Amino acid sequence: MAPSVADKTAPTSNLEAVVSDVKELKLEATKNVLVAKADEKEEDKGPSYPAYYPHFDVTEKWPPLEPFEHVDPGLRADPAKPHLLSANTTRRDLSPYIGTELHGVQVSALSPEGLDELALFAAERKLLVFRDQDFKDIGFERQIAIAKHFGPIQRHPTSGNVPGYPEFHVVYRDSKNDRFREYDGPNRLSRTQWHSDVSYERQPPGTTLFWILDQPALGGDTQFLSQVEAYKRLSLEFRKRLEGLKAVHSAVPQAEHSRARDGPVRREPVESEHPLVRVHPVTGEKALYINQGFTKRIVGYKQEESDNLLNFLFDHLAKSTDLQVRANYEPGTLVVWDNRVTCHSATPDFDVGSSRRHAIRLTPQAEKPIEARAEDN
Repeated sequence: MAPSVADKTAPTSNLEAVVSDVKELKLEATKNVLVAKADEKEEDKGPSYPAYYPHFDVTEKWPPLEPFEHVDPGLRADPAKPHLLSANTTRRDLSPYIGTELHGVQVSALSPEGLDELALFAAERKLLVFRDQDFKDIGFERQIAIAKHFGPIQRHPTSGNVPGYPEFHVVYRDSKNDRFREYDGPNRLSRTQWHSDVSYERQPPGTTLFWILDQPALGGDTQFLSQVEAYKRLSLEFRKRLEGLKAVHSAVPQAEHSRARDGPVRREPVESEHPLVRVHPVTGEKALYINQGFTKRIVGYKQEESDNLLNFLFDHLAKSTDLQVRANYEPGTLVVWDNRVTCHSATPDFDVGSSRRHAIRLTPQAEKPIEARAEDN
């Protein structure tokens, strides 16, 4: 408590008395705030879902992935989507090119026909944001079973997972665990890094599920962009020259980073050649298939040629804000996107010293990318 005026030596003027009291009160208020913040930290009970806390086992080793035949469930879907877009479902499109927010439907309750429609709608709208979902509370087995409807789930070779459930890719940041910042390095102006998840796999992901367990009060969103619209913006002649080109997508830097920090490398890193322009097997849409995170060089080009073309395309994606949206999260949010036709970037703009962000991704793999043909323009 601040000293009373009667306890102080009389100042030379009433003004000085007021100023002195205000200073004392400010000092006392500052102390109270610091004590309150310290109390808040002491009251931190840890993550809301501790069973999903990231687990890193350096002894965990897996064999190379085997090829498989993939038939996209969206091919079976009723185009009217009666199970997904019923009379109880409300939708709000986030932009003309990408993103739709939905209320009134529970993804966990969808029938196989409804999940087929979900795959189709995700391909059409690229990103779906479902509100008021119970998905985070339905348990490991049910979550994995739903995700497997879209394809075999990729097991990440270096990220945190859940003991006994390597299908879960755990995203976690708090004051004591900030591997994301370590991965990016300390010498960057921006933490934005556009990527398509594990595009280095020979059969990269398609329909992907992501949900939040703990979220900062402000910040921690995800940015998404449409690689379909990015492709359409290019001139016809330029599009023709991109088609037929292939690029190398590499897991090597990711594995080296994990090894350097005594993290796991559960499967030896792979490099795959994928077409610069791919075709979606359900919609038939063409999309760029390059990303800053994993695309390293264009096959058959000299280094300077490759760097110049890739940097132009990376800039095109990053600077075209009119083909991007920002998905924000709240309790019960589940997002579903199609990795074949989108890129995304985390937005680590929250105070990691006082906030926790805890999320889970299930990443079903799909077909080997289908190469676009210039004569189809």
